Amino acid sequence: MWTPSPDIYCRMRNGTAPHWHKAVQKHKLTKRWLTRIVDERENNLDNRAYGSLKDLETYAENTQSSLLYLILETLDVRDVHSDHAASHIGKAHGIITCLRAVPYHSSRRQVFLPVDICMLHGTSQEDFIRCSQEKNVKDVIFDVASQAHVHLEHARSFKRKVQGKAFAAFNITVALDSYLKKLRKADFNIFHPSLQRKNTLLPLYFYVRSWKKTY
Repeated sequence: MWTPSPDIYCRMRNGTAPHWHKAVQKHKLTKRWLTRIVDERENNLDNRAYGSLKDLETYAENTQSSLLYLILETLDVRDVHSDHAASHIGKAHGIITCLRAVPYHSSRRQVFLPVDICMLHGTSQEDFIRCSQEKNVKDVIFDVASQAHVHLEHARSFKRKVQGKAFAAFNITVALDSYLKKLRKADFNIFHPSLQRKNTLLPLYFYVRSWKKTY
């Protein structure tokens, strides 16, 4: 069994180190997933915008997807199909997290959306900082959100090959679907007030999807 060095725990600054230590010991977690999360978080501390949509996906893979791999291991699920689904769901989660944070970051004069997509539609950081609702701004959001949707659909395309007990790790798709639905309803206006309101029906949606044994 892999025993993490004290260094990996010292690099965790949010008080989770003792819990990770217990999880590693109990579930024999894989070293590279935990290390990738810590490495990627540290590499992202300088608050740079993502150079491309691919860069955002890489960040999401190394953080959100890696976390899902670890959750699967705690459920005693270790197979390529479940990992494949986790990879795409994690990427969708990372992309949507970036979108959800746009209003917050814009209010602090920060923009982290992929530069290549912004350039493609001729948008600038100032467009987001002043909460523009012009078509080119919405087009950026549409392109980024569409990639998240593609990842979710890809993950579901082979769900019949995924072990049933892995579905519990993928409940996050309920919240991701909910946000994308609200974003479409808001015509991809990332600053629409409806996107900042909680969905009180999420617990019900979680229950229904769990009952249907799907993600």
